[in-house]
Parts: sequence; C-alpha cells; structure tokens
Amino acid sequence: MPTAPEVATHVPLAEPAHPAVGAATGLLGAYTPGARFLGTPTRTLLAQGTHSEVPHDARPLPQRVAATLDAARAAGHGAPLVVGAVPFDQTAPAALAVPDTARTAPPLTADPLIALPADPPAAARWDIRPVPEPEVYGAGVAAAVERMWRGEFSKVVLARTLELTSTDPLDIPAMLQRLARRDPSGYTFALPTAPGRTLLGASPELLVSRRGNRVVANPLAGSTPRSDDLAEDVRRAAALLESAKDLHEHAVVVDAVHRALAPYCTGLTVPARPTLLRTATMWHLSTTVTGTLAAPETSALELACALHPTPAVCGTPTDTARQVIADTEPFDRGFFTGMVGWGDAAGDGEWVVTIRCAEAEERSLRLYAGAGVVAASEPAAETAETGAKFRTFLGAVGAEL
Repeated sequence: MPTAPEVATHVPLAEPAHPAVGAATGLLGAYTPGARFLGTPTRTLLAQGTHSEVPHDARPLPQRVAATLDAARAAGHGAPLVVGAVPFDQTAPAALAVPDTARTAPPLTADPLIALPADPPAAARWDIRPVPEPEVYGAGVAAAVERMWRGEFSKVVLARTLELTSTDPLDIPAMLQRLARRDPSGYTFALPTAPGRTLLGASPELLVSRRGNRVVANPLAGSTPRSDDLAEDVRRAAALLESAKDLHEHAVVVDAVHRALAPYCTGLTVPARPTLLRTATMWHLSTTVTGTLAAPETSALELACALHPTPAVCGTPTDTARQVIADTEPFDRGFFTGMVGWGDAAGDGEWVVTIRCAEAEERSLRLYAGAGVVAASEPAAETAETGAKFRTFLGAVGAEL
C-alpha cells in the first residue's frame, strides 16, 4: 500500500486569533460584481468602492502605487490599501485601485462554515471554443521542443484558452463561492479589470509576501493531474516527486526566485528538495523560500515586480521565451500569468501568480491554462495537463470539455 507523500501548505503571514464563526464566509457572501475580493491563507479581504486608481505612466509600477497610497493618506484615508491585478506584460495598464472601504476577516480555512458546500451550478447551455485547437497547441509544443534540442532556449510556458459563451447572464458571485469552497486554502480572487469585466480564479501559487522584514515566496513548477482513485492519486504524487523532467523544471524556477530575491534580503532559506502541494485538481511540486528583508522601504510589490515573470509562467531565458510565447499563442494573455494581490502604505502585502483563472463579461468567459515545456516534453502530455488545469474553472460553471 503506497504511503502519502509529504504535502506542503501555504505559509501564513500571521496566525489568526480565535476567528468568529462566519466572519470570512460572511465577506465571501457579501461580494457583488465590481467589488474586489481576495481570499488568502492569511486573511479574507472585501474591498468596495474606488477612492483612487493607480495611474498608468512612465514611472515604475511600485513608484506609482506608493504615490497613490501617499496621496490617499494625505487626502484623509485612514488606512489605504491598493488592491487589484497586474498583467503579464508589466508595460501594459494595471487594474489597481485604493478602495473606499476594505473589510478583513481571518482566512477562509479558519471559518468552519467554509466546509458547507456551494450551490451547484444552474443548468446552462455552454458553447465552448478552444483557442487554439488542441492539435494546434500540440504542434506549438512540438515546435518549441525541436528548437530546444537545437539549443535556442531551455524552457517556455505555452498556454491555450477556452472561450465559453452561455445563453444566460453569468452569476459571478456563485462562481466565486464554488471556487473558494473547493480550494479554501489557496488564493481566491474576483477583481474588476474593466467596466463590466471581472478577473476571477483560484490560484495555488504565492509569488511573494512581505510582513515587516519577513519575505516568503512559494514557486510551483512541475505538476500532474489528481485522480479520484486514492491509490492512483498517491501513485501520481509519488511519481511527480521522482520525475527527473519535473524536478529539473522546478529547480530552474526556484533558482530564478533565489537569484531575484537575493539582492533584497540579508539571508534566504531555500530547501534542497521540493514537497508537494495539492489542489482539488492538481499535484504541484512546491518550494517555500523564506528570507529577511534588508531594507524596510522595499515593498512587497517591488519584490513581486523583481520576480515577475518567473520561469514558471514564462520560460528561460526570459526574453527568448517571451518571443516564443508571442509567436506561438494566438491571443493576448492580458492578466493571465500576471499577478493579483494587495499592498499597504507600510510596504506589506501579498502578490499571487494569476493562474487557474478566467475573465468574465456578460455571458462569456475566457479560461486560461498553460504548461511548462522543456526538451523532454511530449505534446500530448502537455495538452492533457492544460486540459486538467481547466477543470478548476469548468467545475465552477458546470461545463465540460
């Protein structure tokens, strides 16, 4: 009988103190489209209204955010936060704002009511269009692998999308409930990115957090789908821990995170081997990197911008991988594989990699999923992996491939 491998858990910034039953799920239930919701392993946040928006100009994003927070405080805002999303392309406009009000509660996992099941999806007819078609995606993977064997680059993350159109208006609060209750220990979000458009999802991956001088990053790379059969699920997890391909892919990402954070920290702790992190649909190789911040003025967002994009969402070398992505993917990633999160005027915050997500607008959804392609990759396996990753969101809306 196989034994269950060690499983990593998300590292909180602070332990909650005797949370009230219903506090976190109350904020989840109070979400309405246009508000900003974030559920993380450290807190549940519901932000409403817009006090001020972070402008898009030539200044680096952390400078613009700091100036917006300073201006909000000077205008009488008691405890300003910035909340929102940053796109994959950091030169594109972000969707970040200081809300009028922000209510917080302990994390969803600390609320016993999160165990209550969400209402099942209402019956709906979905028209599903893959972009690109799976065969085209597989051909893109094969072309990338061939170039890697020629030594042009070592890794690229290639994504595909599903465009879903419903006969009925979308019920975004109900989708959020199902995402949050299915994976309450992860990072659940629903954020406006344009008038009438919402970015929502349930990401397993912390890019970086900062509380005081403590820095935490949790890179994920290397994954395999879960199984409903317990013995097979354990076998897949154990095989992932021994997979030379996935361990190499993971090591490349961890090394990149280490090198990006080192200039900002007086010391970093990087475990020698990854552990496993599980979601409802996937097993992931996971490493929790911790450090001590060298300069107190360095914000969580500044650290996040220094890390983004990691090889887990782009590839290696970064510039070459970006070009391969642009040449191969027949769509604009937008906020997919960017980052979502919050930051305060003291520089504390949490920024999460924007995966397992979709953009919702009226009756349509665009779902995104990507896979890390290395020289040992097989097109059919990477296509299947992206299909498994779509399951997080398909289950939330009652659709099937």
